[in-house]
Amino acid sequence: MARASNTKLVSYIDCQGGGQVWWDRNVLYVSHMRPPDGTSIYDVADPRHPKLIAKLDVPMGWHSHKVRVANGLMVVNYEKFRDGAPDFGGGLGIFDVSTPSQPKLIAKWRVSGEGGGVHRYDFDGRYAYISPTAEGYVGNIMMILDLAHPEAPEEVGRWWIPGQHVAGGEEYPWDDYVKPRCHHPLRHGDRLYVSYWHHGFYILDISDMRRPTLVSGINPGPADPHPTHTALRIPTKLKGRDIMIVADEDVAKLRPSPPAFAWIYDVSSERQPMPIATFQVPGLDRHGEPQPPMMGCHQPSERFHGTTIPFAWFARGLRLVDVSDPFAPREVGFYEPDLPEGYSMVSSNDATVDPNGLIYLIDRQRGLCIIESNVS
Repeated sequence: MARASNTKLVSYIDCQGGGQVWWDRNVLYVSHMRPPDGTSIYDVADPRHPKLIAKLDVPMGWHSHKVRVANGLMVVNYEKFRDGAPDFGGGLGIFDVSTPSQPKLIAKWRVSGEGGGVHRYDFDGRYAYISPTAEGYVGNIMMILDLAHPEAPEEVGRWWIPGQHVAGGEEYPWDDYVKPRCHHPLRHGDRLYVSYWHHGFYILDISDMRRPTLVSGINPGPADPHPTHTALRIPTKLKGRDIMIVADEDVAKLRPSPPAFAWIYDVSSERQPMPIATFQVPGLDRHGEPQPPMMGCHQPSERFHGTTIPFAWFARGLRLVDVSDPFAPREVGFYEPDLPEGYSMVSSNDATVDPNGLIYLIDRQRGLCIIESNVS
């Protein structure tokens, strides 16, 4: 049975499991985890009665589990999913969704070589800040694409951790550790906040996008057994400070451990980020004993209102976290969905928010909940 606090279910979409969900102009874009399902598009002008209006598929061996939309453009990723056939190739699909019910492919941008493709990314309507594999590099790197002419995307800048560019003669120093992997760049102003999996996070100056430069970075591993999933800058000051939320993902554990959680960093002095608090779902980490993967933290909503941030918390559904006091984040509501049929626990993967405050929560296994919050 579903459990709720300060939330209620508005409607439920019975769909294949998803990796990301995005709202734009009363339309919901859902990216799926497993092929052949690629992207589903729903009319949610009446959120109590969502209507499927378009669907895109992908070939077996690839998945398209991330989606962003802005200025009538939809950008989806293509990434290897088990044994991807090389003739399809990883990269991005760029679509005209000015008429959402009729998405039209404008271009496919492919990664160099036969790499795994693109993972998570940001898109502001012109520039895409992506995490591709690239020929000559070990692991994913950060890259900026200009989509001013979406039929011909142009790379304008890239950045990587020194040591990744082995084809350029850099010495690779991580033979006994997890390889570097850019996971998720997010833009705020002239900064990119870039999560780098088991290599922490980095703040990049992109005032000159052709020459991204390092401001600072912190790698909490291997002391922290979980990979860094997202570094989300809060756009307004809290208690006079610049604040960033850093979410670890409860997968790929370096060793048996309690569930992953979220960190709060003070980045007022951005060359020396300082952790000031953490947040864990109350009662999840009971006595510090190791738990299986995918019990804890995954992803904060990249959109939110005020100082309440919706989180997709894997086995514990939607959590609403108030960070108005960044030294003492607290849970102010939650929604734990019903179990998807055939599964033993939920696996909430991503959440987003519309201008009216409705929250869209996708399960990576099956189903999407549209949720109303009573939190002001």
